[in-house]
Amino acid sequence: MVKLYGLSGSTCTRLVALVCKEKGVPYELTSINLAKGEHKNPSFMAVQPFGQVPYIDDDGFILYESRAIARYLIKKYPNQGAPLIPSDPKAEALFEQAASIETFNFTAFVSLIVIEKVFKPRRGLQPNEDRVKELLTSLLPKLDAYDLILSKQKYLAGDSVTLADLAHLPYGTAFYGAGFAEVFDSRPNLSRWWKDISSRPAWLAVKDGA
Repeated sequence: MVKLYGLSGSTCTRLVALVCKEKGVPYELTSINLAKGEHKNPSFMAVQPFGQVPYIDDDGFILYESRAIARYLIKKYPNQGAPLIPSDPKAEALFEQAASIETFNFTAFVSLIVIEKVFKPRRGLQPNEDRVKELLTSLLPKLDAYDLILSKQKYLAGDSVTLADLAHLPYGTAFYGAGFAEVFDSRPNLSRWWKDISSRPAWLAVKDGA
């Protein structure tokens, strides 16, 4: 069984849990209390030198960085669940293109908005609304591009769901629920895609916690 060290509600921990659910890989969560600074303890940083969650221990194989963990699990269990990463060179290249789109044209902006609108208020801090407006102004044209891409195909890398789609879920769900639903819903193809991926049983199983 994969041992997952992280925080149940953290975006990156839930991405790994999501992939485990998609691939039918059992995991055991060991909770790391970020509020108490457990991720900065010497024992934790001896394994994860950046002091971040999550990391996994797969029968002695230690791996951190959620996207790396997700890819590892997908490739280790190719015949369980949806493939999520294609094996054909051209299809895999389109997946890599979609994964890059997610990282640099979506999460790079949405994660910062979520920090301002969700994470800061949880800590009793005021969001920087000017910063949110600036980030949203940069994000909206990118979502127009998403809507165009998704008018021609079902998912970002083609007509099969991949990790590139699923990687949008942790931050995207927080963004959607923080008063930005209309940003997705006003773009019909983006909205159709979002409803599809956000209703997957694997995501519903970890949406509120790994």
